[in-house]
Amino acid sequence: MARWEGPLKKIDDYRWEIPREYKPGMRVPGLIYASEDMLDSIREEQAAEQVVNVAFLPGIMGHSMAMPDVHWGYGFPIGGVAATRVEDGVISPGGVGYDINCGVRLLRTNLREDEVRPRIEELLSILFTNVPSGLGSTGKIKVGKKEMDDILTEGARWAVKRGFGTEADLEVTEERGCLKGADPDKVSVKAKERGSPQSGTLGSGNHFVEVQVVGEIYDEPAARAMGIDDVGQVLLLIHTGSRGLGHQVCGDYVRTLREAMQRYGIEVPDRELACAPVKSAEGRDYLAAMACAANYAWANRQCITHWARECFTAVFDRSLPQIGLEMVYDVAHNIAKIESHEVNGKKVSLCVHRKGATRAFPASHPSTPAKYREVGQPVLIPGDMGRYSFVAAGTDRALKESFGSVCHGAGRRMSRHAAKRGVRDADVARDLAAKGIIAMAASRGGLAEEAPEAYKDVAEVVEVCHKAGLCRKVVKAYPLGVVKG
Repeated sequence: MARWEGPLKKIDDYRWEIPREYKPGMRVPGLIYASEDMLDSIREEQAAEQVVNVAFLPGIMGHSMAMPDVHWGYGFPIGGVAATRVEDGVISPGGVGYDINCGVRLLRTNLREDEVRPRIEELLSILFTNVPSGLGSTGKIKVGKKEMDDILTEGARWAVKRGFGTEADLEVTEERGCLKGADPDKVSVKAKERGSPQSGTLGSGNHFVEVQVVGEIYDEPAARAMGIDDVGQVLLLIHTGSRGLGHQVCGDYVRTLREAMQRYGIEVPDRELACAPVKSAEGRDYLAAMACAANYAWANRQCITHWARECFTAVFDRSLPQIGLEMVYDVAHNIAKIESHEVNGKKVSLCVHRKGATRAFPASHPSTPAKYREVGQPVLIPGDMGRYSFVAAGTDRALKESFGSVCHGAGRRMSRHAAKRGVRDADVARDLAAKGIIAMAASRGGLAEEAPEAYKDVAEVVEVCHKAGLCRKVVKAYPLGVVKG
């Protein structure tokens, strides 16, 4: 991929603008959050040009943005954020991605590292067995057509109603685990057929269940509000999404909206930016189908949470209240949502695309759960399996500047194919074991393509967002063991 040589105007140490004048047709400037040291690697691919392309979308407001974990994606860059006016703007499936509501949830425990480390292999083994993972994996839940429609409509509540969790889990899940406006009739039969056997599965790629230990606490009041009390405390991080169902929904509507663009006279510089007016029939249908896929993903993570809790209680022979596997938060990384934001002193209804980006609302926001109204919404930012992950909190500045959005992870610096060409599973497992990290993968090559060297250093990514004021660092956690999809 050719090196990007476009203009980057320095605003401050963590903000770089691509001027609107760079390309005729840009409706807003581009804005990349990065340190100066990151710019060379960002220029190594064409993700910055995708930021430019997104700036052509009708109705886009503010900037076409990229977080410091930005890298090449389908249409939008991964790490891209764009808000379009509902009144006269567009919705683009490329601004959400194929893994709709790929997201993460964090659970805190009462366990300590010295209790868990001696039994980490036993714990990972039972997690590996009880949480189905891998490409095309099938789950323990068998659902018919009616129940599949219930999952798509109810989301995480469907799982809680069947005993896979509690009301307390829903209270600390984005949108309480159910995005409104879902309509199963807008999801194709093929998508439902792909999703039906995969309910409650981890999947493949970068999806994981990771046992972590708290290494550093930066903001003690915020950490305490999240149930994180001290260094050495054990956490559990779950990362997965909408599986084959979400992939099919995206593919179906990319084709539909590509045809719709011609009818609405919309021109964009990249056909992967297929889009339609938010208020059009096609736009509304996509939003309804996307909401179904998002709800499927929340139900998926809720079921996996239940099975993970069963694994912990079995291994440590204690009751769930004693172990304390309580939810900290669950947040989407790939989603488009209709939100009200203040723009130039006026409240405007916007369709906020977050593609490889995380919602980061401040303490004062009505969508922030009640228990976090003094510290801000938890922001979960996983890193690679050989280093560390972060918990942060949303800020007022993010709400005003990035429509309440921040980075979602480390961001790839090497494609999966390149990683597998240069690294072997056995070498990755050996290197991780030397650091005291145990890893299990469902597929051959699963560890190689997720090797730590394939990713940017998430500490550098988070530091940019922290220094830019988009979030506040709260906790840094290190992996003890990971089950990879």
